[in-house]
Amino acid sequence: MAKSENNKEYKLIIVGTGPAGYTASIYASRYKVQNLLIGALPGGQIAKAHKVGNFPGFSEVSGMELAQKIEKHVDELGANKIIDNVIDIEKINNQFIVKTANLGSFKSKAVLLATGTRRRKLDLPREHQFLGKGVSYCATCDASFYKNKVVGVVGGANAATTAALLLSDIADKVYIIYRQQNLRGDPIWIDQVKAKPNIKIILNTNVTGLLGNDQLEKVQLDHSYKGANELALDGLFLEIGSIPSTEFIQSLDIETTDKDYIKVGKDQATNIKGLYAAGDITDGSNGFRQVITACSEGAIAANSIYEYLSQLTD
Repeated sequence: MAKSENNKEYKLIIVGTGPAGYTASIYASRYKVQNLLIGALPGGQIAKAHKVGNFPGFSEVSGMELAQKIEKHVDELGANKIIDNVIDIEKINNQFIVKTANLGSFKSKAVLLATGTRRRKLDLPREHQFLGKGVSYCATCDASFYKNKVVGVVGGANAATTAALLLSDIADKVYIIYRQQNLRGDPIWIDQVKAKPNIKIILNTNVTGLLGNDQLEKVQLDHSYKGANELALDGLFLEIGSIPSTEFIQSLDIETTDKDYIKVGKDQATNIKGLYAAGDITDGSNGFRQVITACSEGAIAANSIYEYLSQLTD
């Protein structure tokens, strides 16, 4: 808990503690804009990434280490920060009221939404039942539980390939199960996957069922693999993309795309005056959702907010 308890009114509230929110806070603090960060997951989704190999200055770094380095920079500049979920945001006259699940409400003249995305699910029967009992959404978190076992990874983009690489150093065998004809994402990760003898790739295939008693034991496939439509697995890691975390802004008449990404201008402003958005939650950066583009959007948003606040009269 930071200094927020003693002062519940701010110039800027940043909702989200990932790369976009952290970078915006760094710039806001340097502009001397009093800001409060609110987020449930320090570092955001990048903290769960096994490896990041395309952030300038790091040939290769774990997502957790990168998130911690950015967070340290935020803390050094003295930003206020609390760990909680935002459950609603209202705008009354020219003031925003940001409501949290556990720590009450906070007020500000501007708000930046930087909550990123949340993991997509298969939405299969028993998926929730097997969560933590064979089904996982985080290889970095749970890989160690599968030493010398057989696991599957659903997905074919960077999240799936890097998860498979991590798991291949721990598990006996790793299956990548992907619905399309070819893996996609960065060629460097695909090449490493193909070079690993204990990673097997199953293409043009979907997981359609989860089988087992108290623990996951098998998955059903919609195409046969080696003559069978069932594959014995000790664990299944779902790396099938994400959807924007916008469920908490229903009180605001904010414009979004048909896939619920927030529409922003080149200044990261939304259609609501004083409300900005940055990072994976937006339709910006040509849809190229990377750590560096999230940081870029956060920096642009902070600059725009600084200019916006400078024009306000109390």
